[in-house]
Amino acid sequence: MAPIFISRPRILVLLIALGIIATSLIATSDHHNYWGALDGPDPLDPPPEPKPPMPLPTEDEALLEKLAIIFPINNNTDMQFYRNTWMGDFLHPVCDWDEPECKIVCNKSSTYRTLDEKTLCFSRALRTREEYKQKEFFLKLDDDSLVDKEYVLYLMRNNTGSDKPVYISDHTRLRDDANPVILDQVLYGNGKFYMFNHVLVDCLNTDFEYKGSRNEDLVFGGMVNSGCGGEQNILFIQEDDDYIWHKEYKNKNKYINLAFIKNH
Repeated sequence: MAPIFISRPRILVLLIALGIIATSLIATSDHHNYWGALDGPDPLDPPPEPKPPMPLPTEDEALLEKLAIIFPINNNTDMQFYRNTWMGDFLHPVCDWDEPECKIVCNKSSTYRTLDEKTLCFSRALRTREEYKQKEFFLKLDDDSLVDKEYVLYLMRNNTGSDKPVYISDHTRLRDDANPVILDQVLYGNGKFYMFNHVLVDCLNTDFEYKGSRNEDLVFGGMVNSGCGGEQNILFIQEDDDYIWHKEYKNKNKYINLAFIKNH
């Protein structure tokens, strides 16, 4: 049988026709959309699921929203360091002068002779400002100290909703013959860390008067004792120093000097 010869033009026409037919079949297929020629999802794909709502805050996050960390600072305070810790979102810096990020401004130079006035200043702010009426807990921290997040949450969980003034610290007493009634032997917390609830803030006596310049933490204890009905009406809780670091932080491969420059 003689071979069948097809001319080149006919071959080209045949190939073009086959290409058109194949492309049409692919483009109109119910199962594939390789070229994006058809708009919309594949009809065999399940409908897209609705976007999930924004996640609700966890229990811990909701608790921390009720916390304000009262943080007296001065020119030597490394705010960058503290902003990068877990405390960053809850810091309420107490400043000498009005500066960016300051929450409370007291307009007093930070020396040992004026820190008691600074303490009176931030205590009045806690009592009177609307933003602080929404907080349940306050943590006063020195700028050479650190505290563990889980420990703070533990304290908050255990004392949420208390109807008594709560005062958490390493409490001590100090003799003050010049102020025998309001400051002498008053139980007060160590300034590196003390934590208290809003019930205590509500009863602070921020107008009481005393003689001379005094230790600022003693003055806070005096405001508590004078305004909250005496020690018998206050829930004093001893802090756990295993979770609080003062002047230095040492743990595993970390050793940090938290007081490299003395503030006073």
